[in-house]
Amino acid sequence: MTAKLAGKVAVVTGAGSGIGRAAATLFAREGAAVAVVDLVSAAAKETAEQIAGEGGRALAVTADIADPAQVGSAFGQVGSEFGRVDVLYNNAGVNSSGSVIDATDEDWDRSFAVNAKGTFLCSRAAARSMVESGGGSIINQGSVAALVGIANFASYCAAKGAVVALTRSMSVDLAPRGVRVNAICPGTVYTPLMEPMLRARGGGDMAAGLALTVAKYPIGRLGTPEEIAAVALFLASDDSSFLTGSVITADGGMTSQ
Repeated sequence: MTAKLAGKVAVVTGAGSGIGRAAATLFAREGAAVAVVDLVSAAAKETAEQIAGEGGRALAVTADIADPAQVGSAFGQVGSEFGRVDVLYNNAGVNSSGSVIDATDEDWDRSFAVNAKGTFLCSRAAARSMVESGGGSIINQGSVAALVGIANFASYCAAKGAVVALTRSMSVDLAPRGVRVNAICPGTVYTPLMEPMLRARGGGDMAAGLALTVAKYPIGRLGTPEEIAAVALFLASDDSSFLTGSVITADGGMTSQ
């Protein structure tokens, strides 16, 4: 490793599995002390233990990022343990389903509460710390669903579109104060979160759903958590020092068609 984040403090939400776990462990290998935030306590602890087992420094934090009080408590723990925040990766999110005709109110509200409001709440807490300590990098998890229409994902597309718009607004507000804000819009990445969607797309057949999804990608496969984590590392590090307000599509060519 090249110690791209040596001496930095990073917060990764949704770090108990999938892309979040891949990013948290990669950030730690690159020298960061990492706050591993997840709704599931056991998952956060498992990621933190993995980091510690590799010689890194990590803090497991349990929080529902849609709850302002829990976000405040989480960042309070981070401040007490590490003193500040240099990097925030707003990775936590939830899926949704249904067109505008049949999506439920509950689905819409939960999608916006976690994907959009959660990003706002964590960014607000982190940005305040970053401004006080001289700057930092915020990375928001968008989606190709923010950029193209995807059938039966009305709530998710709308919420991720809000994340992209928020990223651009935050970048303008925070650039003069030393904080960069960028977004990653991944294509489909094979994680546990995606399995219900793949199964539903295949009419209950996971293999069929996977084949239908892969067919949308010119590269001929889905992404991996490690590939998206590598993009997040680039945005977290000084390698991307001239990037703010950028929306990076990591989608195997899906939105180029």
